[in-house]
Amino acid sequence: MAPLPSSPPSPPWPPSPPSLIEALAARLSRGDARPAADTIRRAAVAIVLHDEPSPRVLLMKRAERASDPWSGHISLPGGGYQASDGDLRVTAIRETREELGVDLDGARLLGSLPPVHPRSSGPRGIEVTPFVFATQAALEPVCGPEALAAFWLPIDLAVSGALDGKHVVPSTQLWFPSWTYQGHVIWGLTRRILDDVLAVGQARAAAR
Repeated sequence: MAPLPSSPPSPPWPPSPPSLIEALAARLSRGDARPAADTIRRAAVAIVLHDEPSPRVLLMKRAERASDPWSGHISLPGGGYQASDGDLRVTAIRETREELGVDLDGARLLGSLPPVHPRSSGPRGIEVTPFVFATQAALEPVCGPEALAAFWLPIDLAVSGALDGKHVVPSTQLWFPSWTYQGHVIWGLTRRILDDVLAVGQARAAAR
């Protein structure tokens, strides 16, 4: 009697969800990063991700400066667009190099998020475009004069709710959702942008 043919191995079930980096790469825009020829003030920030052994994002503590509306805050590296940049992606790369000594020229660009408009940018306002990069190695930042410190935030820990809190703006009754990690309070524009990133990644995972 001939032996029965062996069955092919069953695929793992449930299927493994895509990593945050791959989920973002599949959904983010990689369109033209050149700003329009108008009078709007623009800036760009870099969301630098590394996923070994788990997803992390690079953040910095800004130097204390009276002219900076985000003085002393925890932020993403970034800053104002200059005409010599040519496009906002270059702005994000240049500012990351200046602030943290991290060169993103060889990093993987996953794409960009829609521009955001900070509430604390003054009467002229400013439009901030976040660009998402992924690095293969955990880069070691070297703080320049605009940064007091830099650190990698574990994204899974933030998403778990273990870091959740409320940040009350001094001398007001206003409060904003925050994360507190190693004494650093992440709130406002930075928390808002990171929430947007996570929403894009989670939407991709849910669609699979």
